[in-house]
Amino acid sequence: MLAPSLLAIPGCAALTAAKIIGETAGIDRFRSKDSFVRHNGTAPLPVWSSNHARHRLSRTGNRQLNAAIHRIALTQARCHEDARVLLARRKAGGDGGMEALRVLKRRLSDVVFRAMVADQSSLMDVAA
Repeated sequence: MLAPSLLAIPGCAALTAAKIIGETAGIDRFRSKDSFVRHNGTAPLPVWSSNHARHRLSRTGNRQLNAAIHRIALTQARCHEDARVLLARRKAGGDGGMEALRVLKRRLSDVVFRAMVADQSSLMDVAA
């Protein structure tokens, strides 16, 4: 198995994992999780309206990679208890549905980055 840590993420099946691996083209390209977030388009963009600061979803970045993370987020929002708790907490705090989903996607991007780094280091250990 090429990416066991990635496949262990709830909502990430084989096709989504393959799409993430293919679109990322090597996690070692990225200095940090923040540069990966910027690349996949889940970095929040600040916007202001009537002295109220909020964030919106970025339309930049790799849209295919963003779509794969979006599929994981939707699956977790439907079936994974931790994601449902996060969404409910954000909605109770005044966020709308899409704003809460944006927060979930941003957190999932960090989880995907850590999983890919772990998979790469385990693959390097096997090769050595």
